[in-house]
Amino acid sequence: MTGLAPFHIAFPVDDLDAARHFYGAVLGCPEGRSDADWIDFNLYGHQIVAHRVDTPRTAAGHNPVDGHAVPVPHFGVVLQPAEWQALADRLKAAGTKFVIKPHTRFPGQPGEQSTMFFHDPAGNALEFKAFADLDQLFAK
Repeated sequence: MTGLAPFHIAFPVDDLDAARHFYGAVLGCPEGRSDADWIDFNLYGHQIVAHRVDTPRTAAGHNPVDGHAVPVPHFGVVLQPAEWQALADRLKAAGTKFVIKPHTRFPGQPGEQSTMFFHDPAGNALEFKAFADLDQLFAK
């Protein structure tokens, strides 16, 4: 395998139909295999799996970053700026309630990035970000 290896993450949901709509129709993730209790999605080349669970989720924690309360845990993808903007526009059009609205974090500093946070219907936090200069991804 060359290039960046795809990651895999499995996460809990309480409603597979809501997950199918959100990840498929809203985020635009093609659906892969599925069963009565789980669905695979292709999130920009990464395998994410929504598993239906009956146990309630514990509340997410928060960590202060650049003046915002970032939900922890969260997952997402670093996109190209045009892809990030298209996703932000699609989420806004779908009426997504943002935890942290699309904005630029660390302007003029190392690691400057566009970012946004929101929850899926099961309460899982997601962050999508973009760097004008991807070399800034791990900048100190």
